[in-house]
Amino acid sequence: MEKTPCDLLIVHGLIVTLDDHGTVLDDGAVAVTHGRIEALGATAEMKRRFAPDHLLDARQGVVLPGLVNAHTHAAMTLFRGLADDLPLMDWLHQHIFPAESRLNEAWVYWGSLLGCAEMILSGTTTFCDMYLFEHKVAQAAKEAGMRALVGEVLYDFPSPHYGPVENGLRFTEDLILHWRGDPLIRVAVEPHAPYTCSEELYRRCLDLAHQYKVPMVTHLSENASEVQQIMARYGRRPVAHLAALGVLHERLIAAHCVDLDERDMDLLAEHGVHVAHNPESNLKLASGFAPVPLLLQRGVAVALGTDGCASNNNLDLFGEMATCAKIHKAVASDPTVMKAATVLHMATRAGAEALGLKETIGQIHPGFAADLIVVDFSAPHLTPVYDPVSHLLYAAKASDVQHTIIGGKVVMENRTLTTIDLERVLAEVRAIARTLRP
Repeated sequence: MEKTPCDLLIVHGLIVTLDDHGTVLDDGAVAVTHGRIEALGATAEMKRRFAPDHLLDARQGVVLPGLVNAHTHAAMTLFRGLADDLPLMDWLHQHIFPAESRLNEAWVYWGSLLGCAEMILSGTTTFCDMYLFEHKVAQAAKEAGMRALVGEVLYDFPSPHYGPVENGLRFTEDLILHWRGDPLIRVAVEPHAPYTCSEELYRRCLDLAHQYKVPMVTHLSENASEVQQIMARYGRRPVAHLAALGVLHERLIAAHCVDLDERDMDLLAEHGVHVAHNPESNLKLASGFAPVPLLLQRGVAVALGTDGCASNNNLDLFGEMATCAKIHKAVASDPTVMKAATVLHMATRAGAEALGLKETIGQIHPGFAADLIVVDFSAPHLTPVYDPVSHLLYAAKASDVQHTIIGGKVVMENRTLTTIDLERVLAEVRAIARTLRP
């Protein structure tokens, strides 16, 4: 029997597909052609069927869909550890905004490449970014071979990048047009938050997002002080405020959503809003505990994000998953909430759905993009294996990711990055840090 050529064949892995049936294949294989999953099945059968250009042996490893970081600011790797142990508004207005006023496009490029390296090394294959000089974030992600939804942060005051907000809206539109149709990079419209954006700005952002049918991203109801500020300004809570403006819709990704009442949660559910939960950042800034179990009960799609490295201080979704599961058990005084499978779903399929990619990534299924990771389960802290999903949540570490594949391209093999000159990136960021050091 003549074998079918394929670009990549991953063999001898425990395949956790995360498909609709929860299929798990022991000693399984995945065939990849032209960036997409062509077939999966038992290794013996797949070896008989396919002749690969590249063979990856995943023996003693678990193969699963790449993780999706649903909310981050990649270039904030530049500010990792710059301002810690501070209240949110003090941290933001007294430290982060002043540091960001010094940013330039070269700094954002190198900081974003460092973020891409960190994410690839820790099993993240797709991220949603909000920051400044986003054309350089897009460039960095494209060069790294990462899938990304990017957008320039928009607010009422002048930006260190584009100046007046009018220029920011024009820049966003140009960014949408420039990247339209790209297989890896997509663009969103991204007003910063209700406390930094006027009603008029939100309306204009909404019109732009509807015009091009692209997602919107905003921070929303991040802590109690934000709620008090918006109540004082508009006489309604942040979620109700955006609802009144028509901003809540199925293409909106609302980051944080920590301080919510019952009506807030109902509004998010009614409008199909996607929530990006950032537990470690919320813990570090003492923002509170987002009511994620209650949102899930209402059918809200909740994805998982790390936020930026200035408030986390890493881009490690494995650590984020473990934190997410454990804090909600503690808050609810119920060890049965936020089961391992639920949180893994948040970091994969829910993230894909939030970013408008649910038909493209998030599961291992024929026709889907080959965004895959292989996690080495041979280490002592992962032995023995009774339930691989449990291990992925409660025992695995970012450093256990052995291979990362995005769009069928192996961007990390045996812990070695193939698309990023890591030593140069590290040297460039260290040089930038010397000018930022207080």
